[in-house]
Amino acid sequence: MDFEFTPEQNAIRKHMREFAEREIAPKAQMNDRECKFDWDIAKKIFAEGFLGCPIPEQYGGLGQDYIAYGLMTEEVNRVCSSTRTLFSVQTSLVALTILRWGTEEQKQALLPKLCNGEFIGCYGLTEPEAGSDAANQQTRAVKDGSDYLLSGQKTWISCGTIASHALVFATVDPKLGHKGITCFIVDTKSKGFTAAAIKGKLGLRASDTASLFLDEVRVPEENILGGLGNGFKVAMSALDNGRYSVAAGAVGLVQGCIDACTEYSMVRKTFGKPIGEHQQVQAMIADMVADCEAGRLLYLRAGHLKNKGVRNTLETSLAKLFCGEAANKAGHNAVQIFGGYGYSDEYPVERYFRDAKVLNIYEGTREVQRMIIAQDALGIRYANGQPSGKPTALAAVV
Repeated sequence: MDFEFTPEQNAIRKHMREFAEREIAPKAQMNDRECKFDWDIAKKIFAEGFLGCPIPEQYGGLGQDYIAYGLMTEEVNRVCSSTRTLFSVQTSLVALTILRWGTEEQKQALLPKLCNGEFIGCYGLTEPEAGSDAANQQTRAVKDGSDYLLSGQKTWISCGTIASHALVFATVDPKLGHKGITCFIVDTKSKGFTAAAIKGKLGLRASDTASLFLDEVRVPEENILGGLGNGFKVAMSALDNGRYSVAAGAVGLVQGCIDACTEYSMVRKTFGKPIGEHQQVQAMIADMVADCEAGRLLYLRAGHLKNKGVRNTLETSLAKLFCGEAANKAGHNAVQIFGGYGYSDEYPVERYFRDAKVLNIYEGTREVQRMIIAQDALGIRYANGQPSGKPTALAAVV
């Protein structure tokens, strides 16, 4: 087992860290205060080609592997969770989904422009009545000649108001359950398509979030992604990629907390010495470091399986659950270490604290991840389609 990163992986990690510290970090706090999606930062990201990190060069990407992509995502989230959201949506949920499920014509038409930022994508799965119960899609797709007419509502859609294209999941026949769900590539300029920004969020304030409304939006049949009735499979495979980038980003948030707390703890003094010399502060920092190292290994294992082309739903769920919980714990402890200053946005830890919460919610709540993991362990439903081969708890005792 080789734990060393390749020269290419180290190079993209270093380049991303330098970019994030130079271009993203200085504006992160102000953009959060103003609830502002920063187009200047986005355009610089587009110019660097970061959004195409794991996309093959033949489709306009950088041709890097999932390890490099995870490291890059971690470095972005170390300074700004809102900016990482753009990567998770554009790359993980949209571009990689088209790469896997798209026709050659769809790939050629969309992927190069998604990689360079000419197109912005969003992922339209969640509905007011279909969050964790993703199969309960109420958006309808009605056949009309060689087209489909889509009607319904999506909510909590990241990049929803800035997207040029949306992957919209709709049912062609509610009686078929999840087998009736189909994924459509929708041009957001289409008649009947509108988006409304969602304001007043706890965290990710500098990211774009929206509700989407579709009123008989006409979509040509050739814009079906993955085939008629395969939308649920498309959606779940997309979430495997999305959860991977969320897990990597969560580790970045923990690392951000470590960086802030270790610096502050050796400057701030109480009782005549730096607070970093107090055992309770050391204990909180030690927990952050342990969780960061463990979380990084979990998401890198999932990335290794992705590189091999092996199904990794279980490993991705494990990473997403653990890393999300670690980020929430780190954010909480970071505010505690900073004390009263941690309660103010003079320092970034209050933003880390707020941004961490969504990691327990979107792209599969922590409860959904626990269900996936537990059902696999119990043999009720194998996350990767077959037993993992790991000994069960009972077998280990016997």
